[in-house]
Amino acid sequence: MSLATPRAFRRNLAMALLAGTALLGGLAPATLGTARAAPPEVLAQGGIADLVERVSPAVVTITAAQTTPNRRMARDLPPGFEEFLRRFGLPGLPGGPGGREGRSAPMARALGSGFVFDSAGYVVTNRHVIADADQVTVSFSDGTEREAEIIGEDERTDLAVLKVKTDKPLPALKFADSDKVRVGDVAIAVGNPFGLGGTVTAGIVSARSRDIGSGPYDDYLQLDASINSGNSGGPTFDITGDVIGINTAIFSPNGGSVGIGFAIPSNLAKPVVEALKRDGKVERGWLGVNLQAVTKELAEGLGLKKEGGALIATVDAKSPAEKAGLQPGDVVLSAGGKPVKDTRDLARQVGMVKPGTKLDLGIWRDGRERTMTVTVDQAPGQPQQRLARTETQQQDGEEVAGMKLSTLNDQWRQRLRLPQDANGVVVLDVGEGIEGLRPGDLIQSVNNTPVKSPDDVAEQVKAANKAGRRNALVQVRRGDATAFLTIPATVG
Repeated sequence: MSLATPRAFRRNLAMALLAGTALLGGLAPATLGTARAAPPEVLAQGGIADLVERVSPAVVTITAAQTTPNRRMARDLPPGFEEFLRRFGLPGLPGGPGGREGRSAPMARALGSGFVFDSAGYVVTNRHVIADADQVTVSFSDGTEREAEIIGEDERTDLAVLKVKTDKPLPALKFADSDKVRVGDVAIAVGNPFGLGGTVTAGIVSARSRDIGSGPYDDYLQLDASINSGNSGGPTFDITGDVIGINTAIFSPNGGSVGIGFAIPSNLAKPVVEALKRDGKVERGWLGVNLQAVTKELAEGLGLKKEGGALIATVDAKSPAEKAGLQPGDVVLSAGGKPVKDTRDLARQVGMVKPGTKLDLGIWRDGRERTMTVTVDQAPGQPQQRLARTETQQQDGEEVAGMKLSTLNDQWRQRLRLPQDANGVVVLDVGEGIEGLRPGDLIQSVNNTPVKSPDDVAEQVKAANKAGRRNALVQVRRGDATAFLTIPATVG
């Protein structure tokens, strides 16, 4: 299928996690694609057994578990809410998905792969492997299992960093320079397809800079090494054993490998991974412009010798671009001294610049090239990041009903990227038995009553307990989304 038909292509693009997800069950049957042999050049050198033996100790299996709400938790909701939740399929309720009278809903488990990139115990994987997980376990090739803490997630690049405790340095892998990877280079993937455990496949790099329609950071390496569901987050190596990419998706009309897989290039992944390790989040630069491609016809009309670059269609009011004097009709040819090939290229280059940094742009205007300097700002509306447990544990807060809570102030609004008119109580930590909540969430109301302090939450929990209810209803904001959850109405 041609990449020129992105809608049809995306319909057949299966994120590698999907068949690796199960509900307390055995391995789901799947149709495997045609096996791919290692290139003859590799076999002529005696295979890759030595390389695999060297890198495998750093490749891990990720098990992410999420306990779904059950019937007992929803039994004592305020009048009318049980029917509301049943209609929207709360697992465990009679008539809901998988719901049976008197039985608890199962624990959802997602299986994926990852690898140690820092010997202190830092592991990288795909965000979609661990998204919304309550518990994450990392399993090593020697059979060792360790519980992992989620340090940070980045939705835009689908990357996440975990941390496991270790009393000695762990085997770690090194990132290669993916800009030097050529089409036809050997590609070796190691991971956990279909939950089978450490599996090695080999092939070549089939293409570079693939756009699969998942967002502005599309710049994938295409591989023909067999990658299946469960390989998500695992590494692809070059022939020297350095990581050239992180496996994240497959093109599949049948759910199995057909020899077209996609990996996040190491040069795109490395700065994101380092930022997540350091700060637990990624701050992205923003210009405040709408862009369009420079076609051959537009290039001729603009007086450019060839197509390429990024044409500014509109400039947002009060944006960094407007303040710097950029105008509709300008063509950005370079950013920070690096050529801009197209609109995706500019979006990536600006996005990787830390907010507050000055960036020189090569601009084509009125038939000549000039250099303009813009101070990059933070992108508005970035999704709220999960706060690392170690960060929240260091914050002062009040214990309420098994949670550690803090009053919302301007510092928290800035950290959580909330608007100034946001109100509620910040969740710093969540104890056992409370499902769905996570550090960084904002509790806006309890029992449909707005709350502004931990004392307000405690008062409403007491009211629910006094009314004989086992749970209190809370409205939670996470980023730009809101949802209703329940917390146990325990006092003391």
